[in-house]
Amino acid sequence: MEIRELFGFNGKNVVITGAGSGMGYEAAKLLVQLGANVYATVRRKPLDFAVTKEIQVDLSSPKEMDAFIDKLPDEIESLFLCHGISNMPGNSNALEVQLVDFLGFKYLTEKLLPKISDNGSVTFISSNGARKWKESLSKCLGVIECQTWDDAVKWYNNHPDATKGGYIFAKECQNAYVKSKVHAPEFINRKIRLNVIAPGMTLTGLTDDFNKSINGDAEHGKEMMEKNFLSPWNGRWATPEEMGHPLVVVGSKLCSYLSGEIIYIDYGTTSAMEFEALQKSL
Repeated sequence: MEIRELFGFNGKNVVITGAGSGMGYEAAKLLVQLGANVYATVRRKPLDFAVTKEIQVDLSSPKEMDAFIDKLPDEIESLFLCHGISNMPGNSNALEVQLVDFLGFKYLTEKLLPKISDNGSVTFISSNGARKWKESLSKCLGVIECQTWDDAVKWYNNHPDATKGGYIFAKECQNAYVKSKVHAPEFINRKIRLNVIAPGMTLTGLTDDFNKSINGDAEHGKEMMEKNFLSPWNGRWATPEEMGHPLVVVGSKLCSYLSGEIIYIDYGTTSAMEFEALQKSL
C-alpha cells in the first residue's frame, strides 16, 4: 500500500486554519504532499507553496467565518484547527484570546460538521500548559454549553475571572470540549473523530508573544520558560514540524480508532510532572 493510501488524504478535501506559520504551516505543507485538496486560512502573508484555496479570514468574527464556510466544498474529509493568538502583557486582549483560541474553534467545528464526511476527523491544537483543565471544568462547560456566539460572549463578559486565564483558559476549554463531545450524537453517530494535540515549548511565530506575556520582556520571559520547563530535563525547544506532522497523523486514517484524546507532545514533560505529583501523594 502506498503512503498516501495509508494517510487517506489523497484527492480528499481538507480544511486547515492558521496555515500561515508555525505548526499549521508545516501541517498544511505535509497535507499537500499527501495529495489532499487543501483549503487554508492565513493571517498575514500568502503561503509559499500551492494549496487548493487560500483564504484570509478574521477568526474572531462569526460573519467572516460564515463567509469562509460558504467558500468551502460540500464534503470535507478532515478539519484541522491550528489558529491562535497569545496574551498581551497585562491581558489587554483577554476577550479576543477567548474568541479566537476557543470560541472560533467551537463555532467552526459545529458549523462545518454537516460538511464533514462520515468517518472523518476534527483535530485541534491546544497546549500542554492546559494540563490542569479538569480543575477548570465547571467554567469550561459554562462557555461550551452556550448555544450561540452572542450567548458565549455574554458568558465571558459575566465571568472576567475566567477570561483573565487568557490563552490557558481557552486551551483548557478546547480540552474539555473534546472530552465532552467525543460521544455526542452529532459526532459518534457519524463516527467523526475528535482529538486535540497538546504541544510543549515550540519555536513558532508566537513564541516572542508568549514570552512577552509573562512580564513584557521577551528575553526575560524566554529565560524563565527555559529554566522552568527545559532545564529540569536538559531539554530543547521543539520545531514546528515536530507538532505539525503528528497533527496530520492524528487526523489521518492511520489513527482511525483514535478519538476523544488529549495527546501531549512535549517530550514527556507532562508525564514527568504528573508522576512527580503522584509520588508526592503516596
